[in-house]
Amino acid sequence: MKITSLITTSILTVSLFLISGFKTAESLRIKKNEAMHLGAWDLDSYSIEGNDNFKDAKVVKIISNGHFALTAYRLDSKEFLGTLGGTFEIDGETIKETIEFNTWNAEEVGNTYTFSLKMKGKNMTLNSNESKAVFEWKRIDKGANSGATLAGAWRIRERERDGEMSTMKRGPRKTIKILSGTRFQWTAFNSETKEFMGTGGGIYTAKDGKYTETIEYFSRDVSRVGMSLSFDFERKGNDWHHKGKSSKGQPIYEIWGLED
Repeated sequence: MKITSLITTSILTVSLFLISGFKTAESLRIKKNEAMHLGAWDLDSYSIEGNDNFKDAKVVKIISNGHFALTAYRLDSKEFLGTLGGTFEIDGETIKETIEFNTWNAEEVGNTYTFSLKMKGKNMTLNSNESKAVFEWKRIDKGANSGATLAGAWRIRERERDGEMSTMKRGPRKTIKILSGTRFQWTAFNSETKEFMGTGGGIYTAKDGKYTETIEYFSRDVSRVGMSLSFDFERKGNDWHHKGKSSKGQPIYEIWGLED
């Protein structure tokens, strides 16, 4: 009986190991598929019937761990034109995007849109299954695939107030900061009320404990466009410690948590 039990146990152990292995392999396949289009993208061309939101604009899309943000702006006039973003899922060559904020049409918040996804070299094509719109994107960077320390989607978790750290209550009101290898965008919004509070973004560097942002667009105050702000930073696991002075010159100390 002991030998029989041992054999049975061994068979079950091997079976569970194989099942676990298949799940792991499948997870890795999905992650690899998602990793193909992570990073920052520049809109090269588009075709949208009856929509000229992107005309004569610079349009950048940042795609990170399960989150994305797209923004249109004009560098020469410092004009912010609009932004939308949210979460995404990929299944093979299909990507589904769920909108959490949209300054062009707040009624789209909560909607999920499906696109066919094609990758070729440094180019990505997204073809909308609903509107027949076509977007041609050219890669700016590879995001987390480039080894960037802070590449990812972050949500503010704690902020210093009057010398003490205050925990931010989780809920539909959130501030998300998405970073690729070279680009950043923060957005404050409420996905439940469809309210948009503000956004800003541009180019960043993070090296030797110094994080520096150069602002290319700011929905609240165009006078901040062109400013470069430097902060001390440290990544501790899935926490990003961020300390310095805001664009208004006020001291800040924030802790951001990596979003799933």
